[in-house]
Amino acid sequence: MAADDLTHRTRSTGQARREDVLAAAARVFAARGLYGTPTTDIAMAAGISHGYLFRLFPTKSALFRALARRCNERILAAFGEAAAAARLAGEPVLPAIGAAYGGLLADRSLLLVQLHAHAACADAGIREEMRDGFARLIALVEHETAAEPAEIRAFFAEGMLLNVLAAMGEPSFFDLSSE
Repeated sequence: MAADDLTHRTRSTGQARREDVLAAAARVFAARGLYGTPTTDIAMAAGISHGYLFRLFPTKSALFRALARRCNERILAAFGEAAAAARLAGEPVLPAIGAAYGGLLADRSLLLVQLHAHAACADAGIREEMRDGFARLIALVEHETAAEPAEIRAFFAEGMLLNVLAAMGEPSFFDLSSE
């Protein structure tokens, strides 16, 4: 086997392992947040050693930032896809983006990691990740819609309300289908 083949395979395996760890970390962090989750629990859930966890992610904060980034990217992608589909269908974009977000709320780990990330903003790196992610979402909505600033603020305020209601397991408080 050529050295380049080994390097590529190792890199691919390492990236795949990082993805596996992020998936396991999402479940564990969703339950107890950044500060209540021991890294040993994440390593155990990922089926790796504690030492290997820190080879993949040098600190617990770095792992959580990567997870927050992953959540932000998933939401951004869903918004972009919904906007493109709505435009293609000749439908209003903002409600389509809202409906896409409503669909994401069914992923409890995504929802709870997002809420825990907001709560962990005392950590400067996490705060920066969440600010950047939120700014990118706002920029996408501004770009993809003709919404006025007040309408965009109301859209995101409603989204935060939905986060809280979904976290409480109370979707009956707010019916998305009536919009």
